[in-house]
Amino acid sequence: MTEKHTLAIVVGSVREGRFGPVVASWVAGQAREHGGFDVDVVDLANFEIPLALPAVSPKFAGDAYPRPAALASLASRLAEADAFILVTPEYNHSYPAALKAAIDWHFTQWAAKPVAFVSYGGAAGGRHAVLHLENVLTELHAVTIRDGLAFPNYFTAWQDGRPLDPAAPGYAKTMLDQLTWWAGALRAARAATPYPA
Repeated sequence: MTEKHTLAIVVGSVREGRFGPVVASWVAGQAREHGGFDVDVVDLANFEIPLALPAVSPKFAGDAYPRPAALASLASRLAEADAFILVTPEYNHSYPAALKAAIDWHFTQWAAKPVAFVSYGGAAGGRHAVLHLENVLTELHAVTIRDGLAFPNYFTAWQDGRPLDPAAPGYAKTMLDQLTWWAGALRAARAATPYPA
């Protein structure tokens, strides 16, 4: 690979005692080993993300969108990313409120970029959360990646910071290969012609 893409791995849970940083750390290691990415782990717990949004949509406000100063760094890191992996648990058959708020405060940062999903949870492994996220990110003109990772019963399926399933690194490589392809294709397309969002 001659060209690296900037990959933002977003830790979607800010809950006390959360497992998300463990999953994100392992995914980041897989992405660095893959070699196609410069990896930026974006932990939402490091940002104050308001739930109340301005009346105007970020889609229409553009650079004039009244985003709080505390979100400037988050907005910048999302804008610089060529691709995303959202690491999410499943809360009541969906994904965390902090992740929804972080998504809603932005628009152009997601548009015409690929997004993959790594989920964890109980028996379903977070798949309900991912189904909801796929709908939301599609509305924001992102391109969702078919092959992600789901970790059912993560509380017994991980040990020493890594999944016990020996097939997990292979699944991660498939996801990262697809993410690399889409990151390159979409970055070239955005450079050639502004995306008509």
